[in-house]
Amino acid sequence: MINRTVLKRGFAMRGALLSLFATACVAAFVSAPALAQDDSKWVLSPDARVEFAFISAESTTRDEQLVVDGDAFTLRAQVGVDFEDEDTRFRIEADRIEVFRLGEDRADTARDRFTAQFQQDLSKEWEVELRARHYDDFVTAESGNTDELQGSAALTYEPERANRFTVRGTWRDRNYDNGTALETDGSGPRVDAQYRRRLGRYHYLTFDLRAESIESDDPRRGFERQSARVSYTRPITPDLRVRPAIEFLNTRFDGRLTDAGARRNDQLVVPEIEVLWWPDRWRIEGEAKYVFSDSNEPLREREGYRLTISVGYVF
Repeated sequence: MINRTVLKRGFAMRGALLSLFATACVAAFVSAPALAQDDSKWVLSPDARVEFAFISAESTTRDEQLVVDGDAFTLRAQVGVDFEDEDTRFRIEADRIEVFRLGEDRADTARDRFTAQFQQDLSKEWEVELRARHYDDFVTAESGNTDELQGSAALTYEPERANRFTVRGTWRDRNYDNGTALETDGSGPRVDAQYRRRLGRYHYLTFDLRAESIESDDPRRGFERQSARVSYTRPITPDLRVRPAIEFLNTRFDGRLTDAGARRNDQLVVPEIEVLWWPDRWRIEGEAKYVFSDSNEPLREREGYRLTISVGYVF
């Protein structure tokens, strides 16, 4: 049973997300007369995607992903619709992943995600984006079963095609399923910064930085995390690309203490390589990564591989 504090925070966050999306709608419709004078044409474009994947893993990171320790099949379905003209875009999207774990005594899981998004070109160089999103039953750094409401705003600056800078601020309101214990909650900000250098058609060098935190009355849930990632996308043919990357994550938990009484501090280094083959509407992808972990809590030190092969189709 959810306590009153969780309900209040949940309704407050829902109100904030609705206000965010309403603001986006008002901004678009206020600008509609001016757009009409320019003979702009609005287009409604529905789309869908299905994807089947096999995962084999000894270890994995826990950040908005389904954690698989062992072997599993996944089935993903996504539907969405865009309503856009030359400078403005609205999008609504629903996405679900089913995980079928192989082996005895391993429960199947699922994750749902719903998104409402607004994008507006301010000029040839500047773009703003507002997004409201809800997750149901997904894995986070602090819990294996989390529901989340989030609202975010992003600003992109692209002075030329070769250089693109993006900054995004996000607020998350989370609710944790603690099994037989009472549900608890947490909330906090996340800030992302990205620089992408375009070297040619489908040829990129990308740098990502992230800082985030969650505060919670539940001592197991509060944490701070910083991460950095660099990736390089290289086209082999017009349909085939390879993407090596490396990521570093440092996570400090508020209420999880080591045997020595210090705050638990985990560090992960994750090199990976992806191969993407996208002939026409097919999306065939393979990913191999290896997780190196270090922690001041010896029981939390781990390392291992994660291999993923997926086949998808875009309608």
